[in-house]
Amino acid sequence: MSARPTRYGAIAIALHWVIALCIIAMIPMGFWMTDAIREPGTQALAYRVFQFHKSVGFLILGLTVVRIVWRLAHPAPALPAGMKPWEAFAARATHAAFYGLMLALPLTGWLYVSAGWAVSADRALAVPTSWFGLVSIPHLPWIGEASAALRRAVAFQAMGAHAMLAWAAVALIALHVGAALKHQFLERDGVLAHMVPGLPHGDAPAAPLPGAREKWLGRCAGFGLVLIVAQAAAIAVTPAPAPQLTAVATARPAPAATQTAPASLPADSADSSQATAWAVDYGASRLGFSGTHSGDGFSGRFEKWEGDIRFDPANLPRSRATVLVQVGSARTGDATQEDALEGEEWLDFKGHPVARFEANAFRALGGDRYEAAGTLTLKNTSVPVVLPFTFAERDGVATVKGSLKLDRRALNLGMQSDSGGDWVSMDIGVLVDLKAKRAAARS
Repeated sequence: MSARPTRYGAIAIALHWVIALCIIAMIPMGFWMTDAIREPGTQALAYRVFQFHKSVGFLILGLTVVRIVWRLAHPAPALPAGMKPWEAFAARATHAAFYGLMLALPLTGWLYVSAGWAVSADRALAVPTSWFGLVSIPHLPWIGEASAALRRAVAFQAMGAHAMLAWAAVALIALHVGAALKHQFLERDGVLAHMVPGLPHGDAPAAPLPGAREKWLGRCAGFGLVLIVAQAAAIAVTPAPAPQLTAVATARPAPAATQTAPASLPADSADSSQATAWAVDYGASRLGFSGTHSGDGFSGRFEKWEGDIRFDPANLPRSRATVLVQVGSARTGDATQEDALEGEEWLDFKGHPVARFEANAFRALGGDRYEAAGTLTLKNTSVPVVLPFTFAERDGVATVKGSLKLDRRALNLGMQSDSGGDWVSMDIGVLVDLKAKRAAARS
């Protein structure tokens, strides 16, 4: 039988200190952003910190699983033989409680964000999770289909437990550090050297290996303490039924009659009476959007769209335009925003992948200025739209620049999570910057 090691291995030490530093950073971060998210002046920064906080939480969860698996395969160094039985029991219980906290903290946070309910504002708020902007983390599958009342209750309980467990972690860290310093400077038994490379080992003999009963009692005590704290906090913050739930559920405007956008533009049916056809240079063109989120401006673009443009300043009655946009191609450079945009509440990529703008009335405004009146269909909602634009042609190449503002209330965008415009601006700007060549005449 091999002897017990005198210190933890390099992998165990690395996991310990990486997780410890993450937790120590996460606790003040979490308490700060909980208050800062309510203040307009710090809301934008708090939103970014919140996304980083979630990413670090999932990192802690993954590293904790790795650490538990590694620990099961590699025995810990023996405790000093001089330790009193209650101290040895407390040490085992503390380690078990730490493992419980390292699992429970990120899991309660995951449950909270999956509920899609903001405790600070007491309303629905669906925010996707992107791990450091690299990988999308799905929400827990069952909670998203639950009723608003259940999601609200789950969110309050999960956040209450999460906050109380954070305070428990503060207390446990203080106890752990105090015990380590006691062993290092008072007992001088080398316990701290188990986890800190370079420290000398103590001369105290090792205690005999604990029996299975002692091991399980210590583990049960530690895990049990974590469960009791979490459950007590969850019960304490369980909210009363919210009278505004009905208002939240009915805040979405009734959609207009369904108009399904085609998957592609219709085949060319030009005749001699139609206006000039233009072939869009998509590499040199841009269809963008902009607004504010948490007080900060954002801008984005659609990467996949196509247009059938027939326009002639001398033949405005015959001019027309049809633009189809793949809404799933929206890009802002922020993975969390992009995931949110694809969701059912916003652009609903899965349910309605194509938005359609069709203009059939053009008017000259003087000089190179014009406007196109038509209809924008997004999801199941159609709204009238007027796009002012400039048109300039040189050597057979047209440059079109235009912009307009859309009211997301009219298009039923984000009206469940943000019906008051507290997070995302009600007005969303649309920018058209188009380059096109005269299409070749067809025989």
